[in-house]
Amino acid sequence: MGLFNKLKNEFIDIIDWLDPSNNTIVYRFPRYQNEIKMGAKLTVRESQVAVFINEGQIADIYQPGMYTLTTENMPILATLKGWKYGFNSPFKAEVYFVNTKKFLDNKWGTPNPVMVRDPEFGPVRLRAFGVYEYRVEDAGKFIKDIVGTDGDFTVEKINNQLRNIIITRFSDAVAESKIPVLDMASNYNEFSEKIGQVIIDEYKEYGLNMTKFLVSNISLPEEVEKAMDKRSSMGVLGDLNRYTQFQAANAMEAAATNPGGGAAASGMGMGMGFAMAGQMMNAMNPQQNMYQQPQQPMYQQQQPVAPPPMPAQSTYFVAVNGQQSGPFDMNALSSMVANGQLTKDTLVWKQGMPAWAAAGTVQELSSLFGAVPPPMPGMPPVPPQM
Repeated sequence: MGLFNKLKNEFIDIIDWLDPSNNTIVYRFPRYQNEIKMGAKLTVRESQVAVFINEGQIADIYQPGMYTLTTENMPILATLKGWKYGFNSPFKAEVYFVNTKKFLDNKWGTPNPVMVRDPEFGPVRLRAFGVYEYRVEDAGKFIKDIVGTDGDFTVEKINNQLRNIIITRFSDAVAESKIPVLDMASNYNEFSEKIGQVIIDEYKEYGLNMTKFLVSNISLPEEVEKAMDKRSSMGVLGDLNRYTQFQAANAMEAAATNPGGGAAASGMGMGMGFAMAGQMMNAMNPQQNMYQQPQQPMYQQQQPVAPPPMPAQSTYFVAVNGQQSGPFDMNALSSMVANGQLTKDTLVWKQGMPAWAAAGTVQELSSLFGAVPPPMPGMPPVPPQM
């Protein structure tokens, strides 16, 4: 009786699998040289598929449910083994459980920037990342082509290959889209749908089904994003000349209220502040100031006079390639003349001028171009070069 029980325990009569890892795709049921008892109970839970393999060949595949293994519900294995009807002896077979649930939150990203030609910025490098989901659709094909004899196949063993497919198709889709970089954020759904349709067909070659593909972000290099932020700030500020005046007024106000500057700093700050206020009032009420007569004080009191502020140096805007550039002070303009960037024919403008004018016609700038010497005695005048 003891020998009979020992032999009985060597036969497998219950076959099932519970996944404690949450990342296992394929699991081989441990048989340990034991044989499967004819009439054994096979339990295949929801989101599972059981695959029986006989001598390296895929035999019967069982969908979710509970089965009592007999020759009737193992037709392929019975044919391969040559079993006759009513065969009740134990048999050997490998049993693989395939997890058919969705594997979520798999992240992808471009390891290297994707070079594209943008219509506004020119050649730029883009990076992107997102998530994707997939599940096993054809268990037999997946085991045959991907898993092989691996008895513990996890998502980490295939995700690298799946990500490589995504990155290749994404890079190609971005380059062919011709969508400007600034408009890509409004086309994430289009990118996701277009790339997902291509990837679905490739995943089917592995027996997988791409259930979702998402593009989470497409970004530019950090230095390009900083340049874009500066450009946006300039657009928000608007008139840079008025912004400069506003900043100067704030600086003078801060100097006047600085207790560490002493009486001299306070007086200078107040004087400059009143001067700035007077200019602003004149600019706001030109007609009223035209007829307003200065009022004479009833008496004058001797007060220490603070030195007037240094005269502001003239600054000019310069037309470069049809675009407004500047403002530039006289030192910068002199350097531009020396470099050939500013000629007499270059259009310039400063505050107070009614319109743009050639630099050679502005008296204040005539000294930058130097004087042309007269012809030597007895020599004909040199005609101007075209």
